[in-house]
Amino acid sequence: MISMSIVGWDIGGVHTKAALVRYEADAVPDVRVVTRPFEVWRAKDRLPDLLRDVLAELTDRPPQAMALTMTAELSDVFRTKREGVRFVLDSVGIAFPKTPVYVLSLTGEWVPRAEAYDRPLDFAANNWLATALYVAEVYRNALVLDVGSTTTDVVPVVDGRVAALGRTDLDRLLHGELVYTGVLRTPLAAVVRSVPLRGRFCPVSSEYFAVTGDVYLVLGRIRPEDYTCPTPDGRPPTVEFARERLARLVCADIEQLTPAEIDAIADYIYERQLQQVETAVRKVRSRLGEPADLPVLPLGTGAFLAVEVARRMGLRLLEPPMAWGSAGGRVAPCVAAASLLTNWLMADGHEP
Repeated sequence: MISMSIVGWDIGGVHTKAALVRYEADAVPDVRVVTRPFEVWRAKDRLPDLLRDVLAELTDRPPQAMALTMTAELSDVFRTKREGVRFVLDSVGIAFPKTPVYVLSLTGEWVPRAEAYDRPLDFAANNWLATALYVAEVYRNALVLDVGSTTTDVVPVVDGRVAALGRTDLDRLLHGELVYTGVLRTPLAAVVRSVPLRGRFCPVSSEYFAVTGDVYLVLGRIRPEDYTCPTPDGRPPTVEFARERLARLVCADIEQLTPAEIDAIADYIYERQLQQVETAVRKVRSRLGEPADLPVLPLGTGAFLAVEVARRMGLRLLEPPMAWGSAGGRVAPCVAAASLLTNWLMADGHEP
């Protein structure tokens, strides 16, 4: 293989992620990754500047090509997904007018950015497919369990092919292949209706007082620097403030609840979120006939949640592909997209 550098993008509504995958002859690819918090609805017109900043952090040389995936089109700053996809395509074009950009379609095709503009819905929420297609090239059988800040992907790979029934967000929700639960941004009333407290169950407030990031900060599952979304109260992502936020879930405060009581609430929410993900895994596996050997590939910011679900279900675990590097599993769609596009360009003799 000749020398080639490809950047893979996963442009979401609250995080923009990128991976530079550099190939040199037959050496193991060099992978660099960047994640930037960016809430599209707050300042969408700044997206081109952000993209340029992220690329500058990855490399001082322009890549030969870029591979694009996205989920930002769902943001309610756009009236339709069609509008959102086109906005992302435009933003990438403004940021990198001289770099060839290819977009992954929901049928697995690489399409030049300009052509994608004419059929935008074929490219909406395509990031999960990049991961699944690459995993299918590495593992014959696997269950991709990618737990992110906001959502969880449950994607089966069977006999070397992506065996998902859904392609769009709506269809994937219906089939249990997309679960709207994650380890940072999920409001806690979306996980539990009540929590154990002082010998009984206390209903929770549906106010935006705390999120799952507070739960995992208190439980030591994430570090403050992993809490890459705004906190509900605007205070820092520390254990002390996270406990304050969690106390308000039951309309209390730290003068009314002890740290032990708050931590017990956090642990209960963790258990309930595990059950949410396990329920989806069981639903997906059930239509496959509960295959005996469908090991779990845990990915994402919340890979620890995927690992625990697999352990409780007695399922074998897989390691992320070695070519992704140590950090690739946290931004799997980016690394997968860059790798897939490289293979496509090389195999078919396409000019970047």
